[in-house]
Amino acid sequence: MIDQRAIEEHIRGILTALGDDPDREGLKDTPKRVAQMYAEVFEGMNYTNHEIAEMFGKTFEEGFELHPDESGRVVVMKDIDMFSYCEHHMALMYDMKATVAYVPKGKVIGLSKIARVCDMVGRRLQLQEKIGRDIADIMTEITGSEDVAVTLEACHSCVTARGIKKTNTKTFTAELRGQFRTDPAMQFYLK
Repeated sequence: MIDQRAIEEHIRGILTALGDDPDREGLKDTPKRVAQMYAEVFEGMNYTNHEIAEMFGKTFEEGFELHPDESGRVVVMKDIDMFSYCEHHMALMYDMKATVAYVPKGKVIGLSKIARVCDMVGRRLQLQEKIGRDIADIMTEITGSEDVAVTLEACHSCVTARGIKKTNTKTFTAELRGQFRTDPAMQFYLK
């Protein structure tokens, strides 16, 4: 679990190390506010991928039978807003859009659950590539489908606000599995 008390102490130390007075009026409650914010934005660090799959694993099977002669059934949810923080600089990954697609194998997941999975996975310190892999792993566990794709596009403040300072730069990543990896026609759904 996230130790908010320890975060408060460390933020206080960071403010002092920056040459500021953590007891001045504007900063008095900053360590507590930052600790509360970190508990919220890093909530996903409290859970494994399996635990997230259990949390949001509600599926619907009744009335959704796949017939052997049917093909081409795909569920795609696009433009899922999310954010995360990179593990290298603890910098914000923002304006992040996720697309999650899967081929149902006799059951479907509620659409809001897909967005909730994305949100919880984003609430960790990590790399964008790992976000896509984690979402795909969870979707596979929930749906039983090996045909899963996750694409992510995001701005990284470690690129836009510091270092190279390229403000219009976006990073695109794709985690393609099963048919999405082997059948180029399936990639049409990700555009």
